[in-house]
Amino acid sequence: MNIYVLLKRTFDTEDKIVVTDGEIEDDSAEFIINPYDEYAVEEAIVQRDEHGGEVTVVTIGDEDSEKQLRTALAMGADKAVLINTEDDLEEGDQFTTVKILEKFFEDKEVDLILAGNVAIDEASGQVGPRLAERLDIPYVTTIVGLEIEDGTAHIEKDVEGDVEKIDADLPLLVTCQQGLNDPRYPSLPGIMKAKKKPLDELEIDDLDLDEDDLEPKTETVDIFLPPEKQAGRVLEGDISEQVKELVSLLKNEAKVL
Repeated sequence: MNIYVLLKRTFDTEDKIVVTDGEIEDDSAEFIINPYDEYAVEEAIVQRDEHGGEVTVVTIGDEDSEKQLRTALAMGADKAVLINTEDDLEEGDQFTTVKILEKFFEDKEVDLILAGNVAIDEASGQVGPRLAERLDIPYVTTIVGLEIEDGTAHIEKDVEGDVEKIDADLPLLVTCQQGLNDPRYPSLPGIMKAKKKPLDELEIDDLDLDEDDLEPKTETVDIFLPPEKQAGRVLEGDISEQVKELVSLLKNEAKVL
């Protein structure tokens, strides 16, 4: 099987985000593989081990993204591709990302593409489904179970606390949800092997694209942190007094009544 994983480099979920003048300060920030993409990498490895073939991890970014690609290789992926846009692209959006990926997959034989359900930085959940539409292949989002048999994928899809069972033919794109698997940690032998695994680097010119093809369709107007939450307030007295105080607070301070 030819299995591909779409991977994104994101802020560490435990790192404090600093916003200055509408821009995120990333000079001192720690970056990781988008956590939902880790489920995709793990599932790709599981499916390869069961059915054969190879796993290729693909990301769009700059040279700093090599670290996350090497981590995926250390987990067990076979190959990695960095589409380096550092010198060719100042800004982009989901349209831009999908346009680049569509061109990358244009001449590829694909059986299965896996991606994270969402990226934790923007959480749009658009890239996977939009790419599947452009490639004209079926897709299923938020999967929590996957078995492949005779070219058919038997899928369990998370639907807000319940599970929907879906069958779909390959080639197929799926986005992965928490609960699908437990991503492995890179082992020391895996880390050493990753240094020798192929990591190819492409640029926009290699895909026969120019900046006009990739002009974003959306504009970020402002970036800001949500207001800090005020400390909770404990109401005292008997129940009737607490009710009166609560109603007063909702009416005069919260102004929701």
